[in-house]
Amino acid sequence: MFPLPEPMRAALDAARDAAQAGEVPVGAAVVRAGEIVAVAANAPRALRDPTAHAEMLAIREAARILGRERLEDCDLWVTLEPCAMCAGAIAHARIARLYYGASDPKGGAVEHGPRFFAQPTCHHRPELYTGIGEAEAGALLRDFFRERR
Repeated sequence: MFPLPEPMRAALDAARDAAQAGEVPVGAAVVRAGEIVAVAANAPRALRDPTAHAEMLAIREAARILGRERLEDCDLWVTLEPCAMCAGAIAHARIARLYYGASDPKGGAVEHGPRFFAQPTCHHRPELYTGIGEAEAGALLRDFFRERR
């Protein structure tokens, strides 16, 4: 087994923080030129904001830090396959590459559901790299939901 890249480790740490806070354990990191620009964890409950997914928060923070709305020279690392809302934000931000861990057959919108980036109405498609950190991300999610049932 290979060690996980630093951005996925940071995203997994954020996901663990989310779980500790009672949020669904998803974390995200935006990377530019090999450096992590922003890291965020899911926070819809804490922020009372249904759009406060880890991807959305990380993209917003990276855009703020970099001072621009387009992140075409940035990569996004996420522990879980993005939903349709987050996939739309990824396209609008012009993220260059999307790396994610666990697939999400119920709520994912990249390889499942609407397959957002495959739609003709999607004007930007990031390069996709899946399954990185999948085992650890999946275990975090399974454990989180098992404890709540």
